[in-house]
Amino acid sequence: MAANADRSPRAVRPAPTSSVQRACRILAVLSDRRNSRLTDIAAASGQDKATALRLLDMLVREGFVVRDPDSKRYSLGPEIFVLGAAAAARFDPRPIARPSLIRLASAFEDSAILSIARGAEAVCIDVEHGSFPIRANYLEVGSRRPLGAGAGSLALLSWLPDSEIEALMPSLRNELRRYPGLTGRVLAQHISASRQRGYALMLDLVVDRMGAIAMPIPGVDGRPVAAISIAALTERIVSRERALAEALRREVAACQTLGRPNHAKRPPGR
Repeated sequence: MAANADRSPRAVRPAPTSSVQRACRILAVLSDRRNSRLTDIAAASGQDKATALRLLDMLVREGFVVRDPDSKRYSLGPEIFVLGAAAAARFDPRPIARPSLIRLASAFEDSAILSIARGAEAVCIDVEHGSFPIRANYLEVGSRRPLGAGAGSLALLSWLPDSEIEALMPSLRNELRRYPGLTGRVLAQHISASRQRGYALMLDLVVDRMGAIAMPIPGVDGRPVAAISIAALTERIVSRERALAEALRREVAACQTLGRPNHAKRPPGR
């Protein structure tokens, strides 16, 4: 089912103060495929078009960005994938969580999503679509949302320490202005409810008649290292909430087992 929702531009951040910060900001916003034109890149990264163009030209020369000569649109270049591969060698939840995404999408026919937190944002890093998915641009790999704006990002936020959530709230309140129904008070209520029930649930607040249910994958220190969510039409979540929550709980447990440092050392079949 198609959906053209959540197309509002990213909230403008304070302008970066150094060239390195400006370049990093450009690379970050390019991970969201909605930011491919110079105008969008400049606005999303909080800098003027002349500065953004100068830095983009430099990043193109170094291979971190590519520019399509026909459409004039920008995208991440091959050097980014080299860096990504090096980073993935240290920790990459996708191989661990991919079987879970496949099982969930197959069982419930909706979109199963893997997200991680980066600062005050949640980033989609993997998606598996079922046979009855909602098609929306925020369900694409690389798409970003403020923590709390959606069930996956709410799961990543809710299981952080209270002191860290409190420190993030001023930034989040500014970012959440794009979502009129998601005020700071409403977000606090959802955090409390998520902790009580053991999973995050957000319906109709970000996109009308759509929502998601999610659960964090905790690391050895208890902090969420990623979150698995199932996005669907609101009625499909409400009618199957208990079954969805139980399935998420099983898959999170499976991911925790696979993610243990000594798991790979166990003999096959044990």
